[in-house]
Amino acid sequence: MTEFIKVLILGIVEGITEWLPVSSTGHIILVDEFMKLKASDDFKEMFDVVIQLGAIMAVVLLYWKELFPFGKKDNPHPLSTDGAGAYIKTDIFKMWFKVLVACVPAAIVGLAFDDMLNALFFNWQTVAVMLILFGIFMIVVEKRNKGKTPVFDSIASMPYCVAMMIGAFQLIAAVFPGTSRSGATIVGALLIGVSRKTAAEFTFYLAVPVMFGASLLKMVKFFADNGHMTGTEAAMLLIGMVVAFAVSFFVIKLLMSYIKKHDFTVFGWYRIVLGVLVMLWFGVAAK
Repeated sequence: MTEFIKVLILGIVEGITEWLPVSSTGHIILVDEFMKLKASDDFKEMFDVVIQLGAIMAVVLLYWKELFPFGKKDNPHPLSTDGAGAYIKTDIFKMWFKVLVACVPAAIVGLAFDDMLNALFFNWQTVAVMLILFGIFMIVVEKRNKGKTPVFDSIASMPYCVAMMIGAFQLIAAVFPGTSRSGATIVGALLIGVSRKTAAEFTFYLAVPVMFGASLLKMVKFFADNGHMTGTEAAMLLIGMVVAFAVSFFVIKLLMSYIKKHDFTVFGWYRIVLGVLVMLWFGVAAK
């Protein structure tokens, strides 16, 4: 029962931090330092990634109309006026092409160097440093953009080169836990001239293929190394995903409402304070 309470807490942490630019992976690593699951290292490594699928499903549910590229109803940009083409939403397909272009850098690095990156950087030191560095970067970018009119106020207005540049920022998060995938892509997009709302939405959409791919990779590796998953492990994973989904559903709505009137500066300061606390806590513990 104690382990399931831990999973419940991890699901809540994941649901809150996946969409806020504060690093969900970093928070999961830090929570695990205080509240370790009694499970194998292979399961925990897989759990930390696959639990994010629950959060991703909240995006799919909330933005289904913007994500599903088929259907004749409410189709302002059909491929053709009649026949099968009338059911193809060309604007959504174009959006997905931009998302896939942005996925390329992280996909290449993830497939080639996943195990090495985990061994090198999945630790509290990396998390603390990246929390602080990207917190400072976030504040600087927001101050730089203050009063400026965004160049791109919709995903449709973004050229493919901009999508690729946002994907390059996502690559930083793929390498260094504590950066925050959402934080890296949002700050990168703001730096390029994308509006705050569009940056957040593109980050949400970008998470769908990225996290499905990352979860599939972790699951394949887990079963290749272990052969099976116990009933307890399956229950823990399912509970974590369900809780992450439920919490994410409300967090996404709150975030989109928040950024209509506010910028991301507060998250930058949160990251800096948390990073400093992590350094102090674990630095003292290490001695």
